[in-house]
Parts: sequence; structure tokens; C-alpha cells
Amino acid sequence: MGSGSLIVGVKVFLAQATRSVTQANLLGGAGNQAASHVTVSGPVNVLLVGTDGRPDQPADLGRADSIIVLHVPAGHDKAYLVSIPRDTLVQIPADPSNEYPGGQDKINAAFAFGSQDGGGVSGGIQLLARTIKSAYGITFDAAAVVNFAGFQQVAGVLGGVTMCVDEKTTSIHVGFTDSGQEALPFTQDANLQLSPVAGVTPQVYNPGCQHLSAWQALDFTRQRDLLANGDGDYGRQRHQQQFIKAVFKEVLSTGTITNPAKFSKVLDAIGKAMTVDTGGISIEDWIYAMRGVTDAGITTIKTNDGQYDSITVPGIGSCEQLSDTSLQLLQSVKGDTVGQFLTAYPDWISHS
Repeated sequence: MGSGSLIVGVKVFLAQATRSVTQANLLGGAGNQAASHVTVSGPVNVLLVGTDGRPDQPADLGRADSIIVLHVPAGHDKAYLVSIPRDTLVQIPADPSNEYPGGQDKINAAFAFGSQDGGGVSGGIQLLARTIKSAYGITFDAAAVVNFAGFQQVAGVLGGVTMCVDEKTTSIHVGFTDSGQEALPFTQDANLQLSPVAGVTPQVYNPGCQHLSAWQALDFTRQRDLLANGDGDYGRQRHQQQFIKAVFKEVLSTGTITNPAKFSKVLDAIGKAMTVDTGGISIEDWIYAMRGVTDAGITTIKTNDGQYDSITVPGIGSCEQLSDTSLQLLQSVKGDTVGQFLTAYPDWISHS
């Protein structure tokens, strides 16, 4: 009877997941999988593109806010989150579908160029995937567009998330007056210089592991200007990785999985916050193949060791260069040797 109940529970879980998660053909011909594939085997790479639009709007067709490679090694017992800085200078291939000629630019421009002239989100994902393949040799089995504002709703259904704040972070978006009213704590001029607003105290996230409400978690992951370590975009991309990990850790917790009503609401919220391309493989097969990956097996990694390496390119502006070690990291993703890379560079692990 116990086994029978478990089987029924798994079937209900899979049916709910299939119905709730928004699916689309994002990768098109830029992905590895063909529709005839019905199983997941070997190492897996998933392209995650983060946007920060409102959850009731389509994904922003502008430049991608964050670009993350989710790598699962062949054993399907671990997962690694590797961010590619959005300002990384790359050569973007031509896109015949919208007559984009190709050229040198920041990597997040690939998403913008691919989505223009009717290309939409899928066009942006495809040109971005082709750019990453051309620059680093990494190809993708699946893809997802993650709306971080939508993830606030997921975190809300979960009752918030636990995150370990790794540096003092001052919000430029949320503050409070002496009477407790929420107000904007800073203004920005045309040169993006910040000026504090009199009488408004900004929200501050101090280092340490703590439970954050949904709005706090989203606000924390949005910050890049007033981070104590001065790591700007690198800090923000690290915190976005931690937010994704924290959400799914809570989703996979016993208190969520064993509560059908709560779990249904969580899946519905995830479905609104994410659009996924499963590469022609059913969600059921993905869930089964990745059953060995627990929250403890998810590792976030700091590209460029979280340090700026900027250059100014005429006509483009300030761009990031990837260090030789970062290129080794991306090659380890391609060759499924990320574990060995982290053995050599353990300080590149971002502890969350």
C-alpha cells in the first residue's frame, strides 16, 4: 500500500509540474536535443537567462540581466551554476533571420540582437546560445528564461527564503522614513551618481545567514551599486545564483513537497516566473534523470573570482574580459571536469 501511494503521489507531482510550467521552443536549432530523444544521459548544460521585468509582462526583449550556465555532470548527482558577466566582450555571430550582420559587443547584446525584428525571446536565446558556443564551445540541452520579479511571488508562496548574505548590501531601491513609510532612499542623475534622500533610511542587509521575506530577497538580489566589497555586477550575479539556489532548496524541502496545496501554489508561481525549453525531452524524464541532485549538491561559482577586469572599447564602452582561469572554468564545463577545476581553485566557490 505504501508503494502504491508513493506511485500515485509521484504521478500527481509530475502531472502538476507538466501542467504548471510554461514550455516553449527557445533554443530551436541552437540546442543539442532532437524531438525524438526521450531520455537524458551524459553531462547536461542548461542556459538560464535572467530578466527583471514585472511578472505580469512578457520577458524583456532588451539585454539579458543575467546569463547563467547550469552544468550537471554525467553522474547527475551534482549541479554547478556558472555566471557569464553580462558585459563580457565577445564576437556575436551573424543572425540571418533578422539580418543582423554579427560583430563585437557585450555578450548580453546577443540576446537583444536576436530578439529584434520579431525574433522574440526564442530568437534572443538562440543567438545567445550560438554566441556562447562560438566563444567557449559550450552547447545546451535545455534553456529557461527566469523572471526574478516573478521569483518574488515564488518566494512569497514559500514564506520567504533563507540566504547567507556575504557582504553588507545597501539598497538603492527600498528605504523607510522615520514614520515607517516605504520611500526611495536615493536619486540618480544622468551620470548614474547616487544622492541620498533626506529623511529616508535605506534598507541594509548585513552579513550572516538569515531568513528573508520575498520582497527582501528580490531587493537584495537587485543591488550592485552599494555593495561593501565594491564588486558590483559580480556581486549581483553571485547573489542571483544564491537566490535561485535558495528558492529551489525551499521547493525541495519536506515542508513543501509533502504539502499538496502549498506545492501546487509553488508550481503555479514557478510556471509564471519561468519559461523552459526541455530540449524535446518530457519534464517527467528530466525530473527522473535529475532525481539525484539535491540542494546540497548545487554549487555556485564566481567567474573571474568575482574581480573586475575591465577595458574600454570604442563604440561599445566599458567591457569585461574573462581571465585565463575563467576560460579554464568554461572549458571544464565543456569537458565535464568542473569538479576537478574546483579542486584546483576551491576559493572560486561562492558559499551561500
